[in-house]
Amino acid sequence: MEPLLHATQLEKSFKENHAVKGIDIAINPGECLALLGPNGAGKTTTVEMLEGLIEPDKGTISIFGKTLNAANRREIMTRIGVTLQENQLYKKMTVKETVQLFRSFYPAGISPDEAIAIVSLQDKANDRLEHLSGGQKQRTYLACALVNNPELVFLDEPTTGLDPQSRRKIWELLAQLKQQNKSILLTTHYMEEASFLADRIVIVDHGSVIAEGTTEDLIQKYCGGQALQFSFVDPVAVDAERLKADLPWIADSKLVDNQYELVTEDPVPLVADISAWAKTHSSPLKQIAIRPSTLEDVFLTLTGRSIRDA
Repeated sequence: MEPLLHATQLEKSFKENHAVKGIDIAINPGECLALLGPNGAGKTTTVEMLEGLIEPDKGTISIFGKTLNAANRREIMTRIGVTLQENQLYKKMTVKETVQLFRSFYPAGISPDEAIAIVSLQDKANDRLEHLSGGQKQRTYLACALVNNPELVFLDEPTTGLDPQSRRKIWELLAQLKQQNKSILLTTHYMEEASFLADRIVIVDHGSVIAEGTTEDLIQKYCGGQALQFSFVDPVAVDAERLKADLPWIADSKLVDNQYELVTEDPVPLVADISAWAKTHSSPLKQIAIRPSTLEDVFLTLTGRSIRDA
């Protein structure tokens, strides 16, 4: 199966900042690919090159079997949809007027009413954008991205700032798009979102791809086992150096928001270790828990940062 999008050895620099350093990305028909990375990792620059917003210094981008260049750009753009992280649409326009405006940009597609129905905003069609909730605005932007009936959709942080209910509604809409065999490139800071929607994950850091695979494959390869989490009632009073000296495995843990996190195949003896240490050194534990490893653990292991801090 030929990839719908295929980018090879992409590079991009901004003065002294070498933002992207030889990234390869492929998206297959009907696939949702999640691109994850800390801020400054080169994620946004990569996506903007794939969307045709900026040109790479080196490398090639092929979409629908055509090289993304000046000669093919217009044809390719009519077959993709894009939602940006920050949208500056005119807030005095209604939902329907906004979608009609975007429909006018394309030679073919679906009707504005159809696009609005896809995102379940029929009852808000005549409401101005300024009167919509955050989730309703995001669904309007998604309708604008779908009005040309694209084969490939770029979604940059589509649910950032939304409440859980609105976020779940967007997830359901995107899952329906996948069922229609549309391809999706998703960037997100929500690991649950990536796990729920993405068929494949690409993690970038310092301008390069550092891991790629399904959620299950990445967890098995980089984490396996289970995650042990624990924290102290008074973290300031804990002698961190003594803790590391007495329990060498602490060196393999990450400290996030005063909580130690460690991925291990067998957490039971570690629970006994830390419980005994806390009692001996009069440093009571606030909480201790064992849970299955997640994509968040993969990200933390590979980048040294939680996605919440990235």
